[in-house]
Amino acid sequence: MRARLPLIVPGILLSLVILFALFGNMLTEHSYDASNLLDRNRPPVFLGGDWKYPLGTDGLGRDLLARLVFGTRISIGLAFVGTIIGALVGTVLGLIAARMQNFVGGLIGAAIDLQAAIPFMIVALAALAILGNSLVLFVSILSIYGWETYARLVRGNALSAHTLPFVEAARTIGVSPVMIDVRHILPTVLNVVVVQLTLNFPQTILLETGLSFLGLGIQPPLTSLGQLLGEGRDSLSRAWWLSVLPGTLIFVTTLSVSLLGDALRDRLDPTLRRQ
Repeated sequence: MRARLPLIVPGILLSLVILFALFGNMLTEHSYDASNLLDRNRPPVFLGGDWKYPLGTDGLGRDLLARLVFGTRISIGLAFVGTIIGALVGTVLGLIAARMQNFVGGLIGAAIDLQAAIPFMIVALAALAILGNSLVLFVSILSIYGWETYARLVRGNALSAHTLPFVEAARTIGVSPVMIDVRHILPTVLNVVVVQLTLNFPQTILLETGLSFLGLGIQPPLTSLGQLLGEGRDSLSRAWWLSVLPGTLIFVTTLSVSLLGDALRDRLDPTLRRQ
């Protein structure tokens, strides 16, 4: 049980966040975008408020609980989609770079080094400033975040896998390079990709919340945890819960996924396993 705690504790925390995002709207009767100016800045229950608004309201009288549920769905959903697409792109390019040791492989390697050398936040801000803000562009930006990490890891592990005896045997009997990559190389690098997924997911959430906090991400009437955090920063002196509660959700989500990723790395990486 002690050995499983690094997996159990963050797993429970992440499960609670996901359950809150999926079924949290059952805890309130209000819609996330319904406003009532007569109920502006109502305090939460633990500060003397009533159960009509368990977590209080914002400056427009909107139920904070309903907005947190919807914002958590958006933030986790966008981070999940962006992480999966980035992993797929990086894995495919990493396999291609390992197999094609020519101009194509060198071009992919140069693209990996180029993106790794430039802070991605600057790239995202420039793209949003030049092309304008839209949901499709925002999801695309999240999708290409971190692909170079997957590509570099997959390329390095695939190069080592290409020297394994069963891979050389498959190449000798005439198995196509694509089938070798899919049936022999990919399973050997899959554990690295899974671990990197759990490590990249919280970074994608922080990227989304950071851009939304700056007003460059999710736009009204939609909302996200980063947007809620940005909306509440001007009310810290009189309604601090508007920023603290979404900030706490961001902290718990990213921390649980990061701890889960570390635990999975210890389990899946033979060099880090404890005897």
